[in-house]
Amino acid sequence: MHPEDRRQFQRLKLPRPILATLDGESALLLDVGVAGAFVEHHGTLALGAHLTLSFRWQDAELDFMCEVARSRFVREGVSHTGVRFVDSSVQSQHQLHEMMATFVRRLLDAQRANASGNHDSERLLGTMGEARRTRSRGFVCYEWQDGAWKHETTTSSRQPPDGFTVPAFEDDDEIATLCKTYERADEEGRNLIRLVAELSTSGVKK
Repeated sequence: MHPEDRRQFQRLKLPRPILATLDGESALLLDVGVAGAFVEHHGTLALGAHLTLSFRWQDAELDFMCEVARSRFVREGVSHTGVRFVDSSVQSQHQLHEMMATFVRRLLDAQRANASGNHDSERLLGTMGEARRTRSRGFVCYEWQDGAWKHETTTSSRQPPDGFTVPAFEDDDEIATLCKTYERADEEGRNLIRLVAELSTSGVKK
């Protein structure tokens, strides 16, 4: 993922590509996040072009109006393109969140099969990744800087370069567990935490 995209939103690398279409043309959905996706397709797409990404999940049709953020050839006649979601129905957004939560739970189940897994943090991540919960307004941004945590309340759900932003709530023990897990995690583990954190901020009142 491009560094600027990483600061804007997290994407979940799918275990297997999902069949999709871009403006009716065949494509493969490779990665997906709450704000964009990464797709493989034939031909080229111009930077800034608007098009519709469609795919199915559990018998539901999901449609997103997208803007091309970047695109490059990977082999003859085939390109990989990152798109930002600019518009969608409430139903498509809900189905996307449910799809991502399902994949996150599968990842956590795989970690639980590993004896080195941290079960307290896994339960917390699984809870954060579920359907919307009632929380306080706004968000809290936790940023890992020079070996220490800095945090501040904010009206933005934007994820920081190193750390995570979650909906505001009062359970300090949960946040302490999440911070410790983030400190110990490798890059893949930190990306998972950031992804679940971003998923948990969707639909929260600012």
